[in-house]
Amino acid sequence: MISFRRRGKEQVPAPAVAAARAPYQAPATGFLDPKILSRIGDLELIARVVVEGFINGLHRSPHLGLSMDFAEHRAYMPGDDIRRIDWKVYARTDRYYMKEFEADTNTNVLFLLDISKSMSFASNGLTKLDYGRYLAASLAYFSHKQRDRIGAVTFDSEIVDFVPASAKHLHATLHAIERASATRAGALTEPLHRLTEHVRRRSVLVLISDLYDEPERVATAIDVLRGRGNELIVFHILDPAEREFPFDEAANFEDLESGERIPVIPEYLRDQYRTVVAEHIAALTTVFGQRGIDYQMFDTSRPLDYALFDYLANRQRLSRVR
Repeated sequence: MISFRRRGKEQVPAPAVAAARAPYQAPATGFLDPKILSRIGDLELIARVVVEGFINGLHRSPHLGLSMDFAEHRAYMPGDDIRRIDWKVYARTDRYYMKEFEADTNTNVLFLLDISKSMSFASNGLTKLDYGRYLAASLAYFSHKQRDRIGAVTFDSEIVDFVPASAKHLHATLHAIERASATRAGALTEPLHRLTEHVRRRSVLVLISDLYDEPERVATAIDVLRGRGNELIVFHILDPAEREFPFDEAANFEDLESGERIPVIPEYLRDQYRTVVAEHIAALTTVFGQRGIDYQMFDTSRPLDYALFDYLANRQRLSRVR
């Protein structure tokens, strides 16, 4: 099934696919093959294996906080604590710069998991929602080991489950993630705007979604959270078939969100589809880049430990140059 979104008078494919035919088998290699993950029933066990196997190989925290180990400078922003201004740098440059330090504790980290129906698609045996679950659980376990306060939000068109950030909420967070199911159509704007009623303290907000919406609406959804001083990290979950459209036979394709069915001959649509998906990803990259938001796309056929290690290593590298 493939979903379509209207743009003007032209119908073009949107980047959420679900096929009413034999599944597309994507190759997967690595220590934690997503197909193997799908056979493990214990979410905490998955998180522990991923984190202890690879992510703990990082020698420095990807977060920044108020410990005594100096990390970097950044430009002063209104509302910053003036006690952290580096006056020696000001004397040399006539500009205000803040001292940043490596974190050793006490960051609020909230995982926002999209559980809309489009997240139920799978071409290789693992749904986008399951991959998102494993990703959120692994990062929650990782953050908990860093003594961060963690919590979770699951949402579709509204907030379904909310676990406030706490140092004692690892099991509650994992339980909320594990019991989530993709049964209803979703939207980003309303639930993320409602979330501002619950998030009172500045936090790291980790959004895990297939971003099945127009980039402009995604920007509107995240701006309210970002405007409250929160740091946003966005993980874009896509199935390999959503990027490549590997189908050969003519079939009816269905939008998982709306239920609309459309007959499609893949060979006539494939190039146009790939172009639209590439443009969608490029537009999202621009939206997040303009706002200084960490954004990374995850392919559900890629081993989760490798993908996470690459992201955290990249985030660590960027923290030194920002």
